[in-house]
Amino acid sequence: MDPYVFVRGLHIFSAFILFGTGLGTAFHMYVACRSGAVAGIARVTRQVVLADRLFTLPAGFIQLATGLWLIHLAGHDLAAPWLLLSYLLYATAGAAWLVVVKLQLDLQRLAITAMDQDSDLPDRFWRAFALWVRLGWVGFVSLIGVFVLMVARPALW
Repeated sequence: MDPYVFVRGLHIFSAFILFGTGLGTAFHMYVACRSGAVAGIARVTRQVVLADRLFTLPAGFIQLATGLWLIHLAGHDLAAPWLLLSYLLYATAGAAWLVVVKLQLDLQRLAITAMDQDSDLPDRFWRAFALWVRLGWVGFVSLIGVFVLMVARPALW
C-alpha cells in the first residue's frame, strides 16, 4: 500500500474520532448540565472525562503526527501560508481543549461533592460550565477552520 494513502486514511479516521468524540461529549455534557440533575451531571462528567482520555487525547496526537507526516510525504513547504494558519488554528483548539479538560475535572469534582452532600451545585460550577461552553466553541470553530484548510489546501492561496 502507498504510504501516503495509508497515512491519509489514518489521518481522516483520527479526524472522525477527534471531531465526533468532541461533538458527542459536548452535547452529552451540555444536556446533562442544563437538566440540573446533580446525580446525572456527576455521572456524565465522569463519562466525558473518560472519553477525552480514551479517544480525544490519542486522536489529537495522531492528528498532529499524521498531519506532519502527510506534509512531508506530499512535499509541501512547512511554512506555506495555509499550513501556518492551520498550525495556529490547531494550537488554538489544543490550548482551549487543555483548559476544557481542567474545567471538566473541576466540574466532575464539584458535581460529585454536591451529589455526596445532597446539595445544589455551587455558583462556581455554573461559572466553570459557562467558560467550558465558550471554550468549546473556540475549539469547534478552530477545528472547522483546520478542516477547511485541509480540504482546500493550497488552492486557497
